[in-house]
Amino acid sequence: MTGPAPSASDGPNRPDHSWHLGAGLEGRGVIVTGAAGGIGRAIAISMAGAGARVAAIDRDEPGLRSTLSELQGTGHLPVVFDLSDTSDIPQMVASVVERLGDLWALANVAAVLRRRSLDEVKEEDWDLQMDVNVKASFLLSREAGNAMVASGGGGRIINFASMAWLTGPFLGSDAYVIGKAGIVTMTRGLARTFGPHGILVNTISPGQIDTPMQHLDNPAELSERTAAQCPLGRMGRPEEVAAVAVFLASHHASFVNGATINVSGGLVMY
Repeated sequence: MTGPAPSASDGPNRPDHSWHLGAGLEGRGVIVTGAAGGIGRAIAISMAGAGARVAAIDRDEPGLRSTLSELQGTGHLPVVFDLSDTSDIPQMVASVVERLGDLWALANVAAVLRRRSLDEVKEEDWDLQMDVNVKASFLLSREAGNAMVASGGGGRIINFASMAWLTGPFLGSDAYVIGKAGIVTMTRGLARTFGPHGILVNTISPGQIDTPMQHLDNPAELSERTAAQCPLGRMGRPEEVAAVAVFLASHHASFVNGATINVSGGLVMY
């Protein structure tokens, strides 16, 4: 890995520092995967609201168009791409970086969940979840991270786990949770590798968030019981997770690296 170390200070000592949440995101290029719905959509909208130029990636073209219609500002890119086609990720990232002209942050939000009991998990279920949830995140992080190194200006990589990486699986999510536990370890390795270049890598670990994936093959009464166990007495909203992502992408997070941020309303505490 080659490239200059960041030439500018990062964080509150910057001469242009601002205390608004998205300080440092104005005009910067940000890649968000899984941007057609759920948490990814909320992050794309929030990053744009903070002034970033967003490359929104998803295989769901109608959903992607809907997200793009909600983005403030200009210079955003819709990228229709299936992350299970991992061999094409390096070329896709290179193309996006060239079109954006700048890459400051990557949010690896896209994920696939196939609920199966342990004995029902087929190889294709395992392979799809590992390809999209782990392998694609690794390849995207490596390609984006190397592009940030080459630019010499630092950057941010934000990965996504789940509270179940710590608690263990629920409702047939065994393969999914194994992948999410891998994301936590992967993030720590990337944080050590890219940290000397001013590129900070962290994981967000959402709890019970009100998204389509949360309700996938999940009985409503069970969701309600789980929400009642949260000290806040409810599910989280995608926008509440997005606010943490904007913070991690901002100059405010200049000394946060290799962390796993628990966003569960206290449903899980550690």
